[in-house]
Amino acid sequence: MRALSFGEILWDIIDGKPFIGGAPFNLAAHMAKMGVESAMISAVGQDELGAAAMEQVKVLGVDASYIARSADRPTGTVDVIVSPDGQPDYTIHENTAWDAIGLTSSEVERIASSKWDVFCFGTLAQRTEGNRNALASAIESAKPREVVYDVNLRQNYYDREWIERSLGMCTILKLNNTEAEFLGEYLYQRQMNIDTFCEESARRFDIPIICVTLGADGASVWSNGSVAWVPGFQVDVVDTVGSGDAFTAGFVYALMHAKTPVEAIRFACRIGAWVASNRSAVPEYSAEIRGKLEEMQTAR
Repeated sequence: MRALSFGEILWDIIDGKPFIGGAPFNLAAHMAKMGVESAMISAVGQDELGAAAMEQVKVLGVDASYIARSADRPTGTVDVIVSPDGQPDYTIHENTAWDAIGLTSSEVERIASSKWDVFCFGTLAQRTEGNRNALASAIESAKPREVVYDVNLRQNYYDREWIERSLGMCTILKLNNTEAEFLGEYLYQRQMNIDTFCEESARRFDIPIICVTLGADGASVWSNGSVAWVPGFQVDVVDTVGSGDAFTAGFVYALMHAKTPVEAIRFACRIGAWVASNRSAVPEYSAEIRGKLEEMQTAR
């Protein structure tokens, strides 16, 4: 299985300490941890944080072939304040290296000549026109079996046009319940429950599968015209940074290993909960999670 992710690599500054992050990078790192050939399209600065980021990319097993080193822009940083219940609040700095993600003609050719099972992207990195153009070019060149749009709305870095274009490109949509409620009004000008939002989005944009995470209450998945709900796994939450990215990676991995959408979302909830119980966006997996991964690899 081969996966290509597009978007931000940055450092989350939590309690004064830097943690490597960025939702697309966390997703790529979880894919790699699951045994996927995982590559990333992004950019970091030619600075100390950029060098440290590239080292982490290597340590976490992500292919850095499409990560540029910018001489003009610094590596991205985000100030994160975690609430007592583990929910993060972000201050995302602008004009960073990942705001200017570019692909050379030779990189586009290499992407086009490779076989990709999955392409993953979000909303935040689309805040610059250059990135939006690079994203469209990358998806067109990759021609993946599945295109995953993990919405991840942050601050005011979104636009109706970007979101609708993204919905039109994806085959798997993932978002949380707050985002689903917001987008119901933002896109369709009316309040909607989650089931109605999924049905309307699937109809308008021809999306086969839609996942909505519900925090501790689990997640729902829309597929084949119906919605199924899976309960969450109870854990002591340390912080939720990276748990949604692990959920997405787990869902896609299970789905690509012949699991049904309901089976896939059950595994996704399990791995998302595990990450939320750890002080790391990409912690070591428990023996139970490793066992589930081995089962899927063997059964395929």
